[in-house]
Amino acid sequence: MAEKASQSEGGGGENEKANSISICGMQFAYPGQHPLFYEFNLNISPGSRCLLVGANGSGKTTLLKIMAGKHMVGGRDVVRVINGSAFHDTQLVCSGDLAYLGGSWSKTVGSAGEIPLQGDFSAEHMIFGVEGTDPVRREKLIELLDIDLKWRMHKVSDGQRRRVQICMGLLHPFKVLLLDEVTVDLDVVARMDLLEFFKEECDQRGATIVYATHIFDGLETWATHLAYIQDGELKRVKKLTEVHELKNSATLLSVVESWLRSETKNEKKKPTNPPAQNQKTSPFGSSPFMSSRHMAYYR
Repeated sequence: MAEKASQSEGGGGENEKANSISICGMQFAYPGQHPLFYEFNLNISPGSRCLLVGANGSGKTTLLKIMAGKHMVGGRDVVRVINGSAFHDTQLVCSGDLAYLGGSWSKTVGSAGEIPLQGDFSAEHMIFGVEGTDPVRREKLIELLDIDLKWRMHKVSDGQRRRVQICMGLLHPFKVLLLDEVTVDLDVVARMDLLEFFKEECDQRGATIVYATHIFDGLETWATHLAYIQDGELKRVKKLTEVHELKNSATLLSVVESWLRSETKNEKKKPTNPPAQNQKTSPFGSSPFMSSRHMAYYR
């Protein structure tokens, strides 16, 4: 069912300086587990709006966190973002050029999602507390997300809290933005307005966005590329206009659904205890390049 990702579009062979994101031969495993990624390759060009799709547990969130510099992988040149090492070049995150908005933002704030929203804070206090921001951009985001600056953060809904947190995460103009299910608590109007803002950021400033989501409404005309991963393996990465199934299907949802259903059927056909020689092996062993949290994670 799945097409292997081509070298030209997803697996190297392009000049990494021309890519916003370049992953070459990446290997990664959580402590005590089999490798989730093994010889993983992916290139994403500037201005792209790439949808990252796959089943729960396929590795989407882990991949986004690796690209955000929250996990260390072997070698400075394995994961490059804006031609810098995602993990080692902390200036990427500190400058706001690399931004990550994760799914845990409904209860926490900050680019890494580590500062709990506890106590009686107003939306104004949270948003205006972010230093070095452009007042014009700030006002645009407040209006776009329909934020009332008088909201008390311990009293508002998850959707309202998420609007404030998204606003804070977008105050600095990003070059690469990594999104992990950030619109799940937003209503339809807020979600569509936010997607239009993201599109403008890519079209006008050449920003790059990678968006992992299970909500596909309206994304047929929003996304430029689609990357599909299964069990840590990149099965396909294409321009959306080159996904031939979309030519015979009304929606992106039905296409992705067919891939996931086919994946489930194939999983059921696999033997319960596959031979050891068929399982993924890794040169890691006790390698130091196991899961490690970026020091920026604790800011």
